[in-house]
Amino acid sequence: MHAIIILESTMKAEAISPVILLNPTDNVGVARKAIAKGTDMTTDGGMVTARADVPSGHKIALRAVAPGEPVLKYGQVIGVATVAIAPGDHVHLHNLAMQESHVTHHFAQDARTTPLLPEDQRRSFQGYVRPDGQVGTRNFIGIVTSVNCSATVARAIADHFNRGGGLDGYANVDGVVALTHGTGCAINMRSEGYLYLQRVLAGYARNPNFAGILFIGLGCETNQIDPIVAKFGLEEGPHLRTMTIQNLGGTRKTVEIACDIIREMLPQANAVQRSAQPLAGLKVALQCGGSDGYSGISANPALGHAADLIVQHGGTAVLSETPEIYGAEHLLTRRAATPEVAQKLMDRIAWWREYTQRNGAELNNNPSHGNKLGGLTTILEKSLGAVAKGGSMPLEAVYEYAEIIDKTGFVFMDTPGYDPVAVTGQVAGGCNVIVFTTGRGSVSGFKPAPCIKVATNSQMYEHMSDDMDINCGDIVQGTDTIEAAGKRIFEKILAVASGEHTLSEDYGFGDNEFVPWQIGAVT
Repeated sequence: MHAIIILESTMKAEAISPVILLNPTDNVGVARKAIAKGTDMTTDGGMVTARADVPSGHKIALRAVAPGEPVLKYGQVIGVATVAIAPGDHVHLHNLAMQESHVTHHFAQDARTTPLLPEDQRRSFQGYVRPDGQVGTRNFIGIVTSVNCSATVARAIADHFNRGGGLDGYANVDGVVALTHGTGCAINMRSEGYLYLQRVLAGYARNPNFAGILFIGLGCETNQIDPIVAKFGLEEGPHLRTMTIQNLGGTRKTVEIACDIIREMLPQANAVQRSAQPLAGLKVALQCGGSDGYSGISANPALGHAADLIVQHGGTAVLSETPEIYGAEHLLTRRAATPEVAQKLMDRIAWWREYTQRNGAELNNNPSHGNKLGGLTTILEKSLGAVAKGGSMPLEAVYEYAEIIDKTGFVFMDTPGYDPVAVTGQVAGGCNVIVFTTGRGSVSGFKPAPCIKVATNSQMYEHMSDDMDINCGDIVQGTDTIEAAGKRIFEKILAVASGEHTLSEDYGFGDNEFVPWQIGAVT
């Protein structure tokens, strides 16, 4: 049974207990709040006395676990005991270790037709229709740099408009975004990294949150603009222009000419108006970062419920971060629409095993320091919580990094677990809204896509209230439900897609989180 379903029923039964039992088969529970040593607690397994202080969000043993025996959470294995664990022990890095994932994978076993609502019952949002039929949630002008050497010029052009009054009189334009990065030259043109960079740049040029795009290169770089335009079927015209600094005679002339070009784009961009659009035009990126022990209990399953609603209303929900589904991918292969979709997911897992091995790393490099402080011990544990963002709909497709997302419904994109790189791939694929759950606190923005921040616990939500848009912490306390919180997230997505600002947008965040995935040698 899926962990989320178990969680919903168990949470209600355990609402008054200081320990959350997520599945009847689990031998650990999660501390609803900090538990002091010596505290007596009644659980489904009987009375347990805390043998040590257990921080909030951390695990406490409910039964004895012998060395080498599996530790179960969500009804799934999250690691093995390294020493004897007694009931009431704090279970974390000192007595729980990662083990290789050996879960059984069933392909398309739970495949079913996505239960879309009748068209007359589906919700809509107010979006910007683009000439290619895509729908934007924001109205930016983008400056795409082919190489790091054109980054300074691109930022100078963007600053002229965003800070120098260049947008005065264009209230319907959200801003000018300089998409700068640290690569573009000294890179193998036959490498995965080069392909990914080209996909990202072309994908951003096509993202519907841009009303116009200006490509700027230096001129002599490996990553030439013209081949990108030709390879990905981009068409130069009023909405897409290209230039190189060397051809134009240097930085000053390039800035002047580029500003003139953007001034030509602005009147038409400003004239575009929002109109009611079906959710088929909405692609929502599902993300989590700075996770804690509550992520898989509150915000992630709530976002999963919201993702189900998006899909039922005809939209697309995009899960990513392949290293953070490792050990939980069997929950997705069961839901694959076809065996071929399941196999593609397994192929990407296999690629990651080889990739980490050849780089002297391992998939359990994650959880991060902050994740561990929040109560997460192994990547298996984190993955089981992270995959809850994907809800329960059939998995319709698996995409490689930055590929264009051309199917509606619930889909997966192969990305690293590093949030800026992951979101960059999703936005390149066409995502026009980001929902980002966090237990430790995140302050990122991801222009041109608005980013909704969802807190997993109330303490962090209150402490970082200037940055958090939604609180799911009451689920942990038993005073809110996953369904109710998921409905709030769904309504927030529609409001933001229709123009309501997120807190990160109010602060202007999002200029520094464009991070294409760099793979391969720099020579």
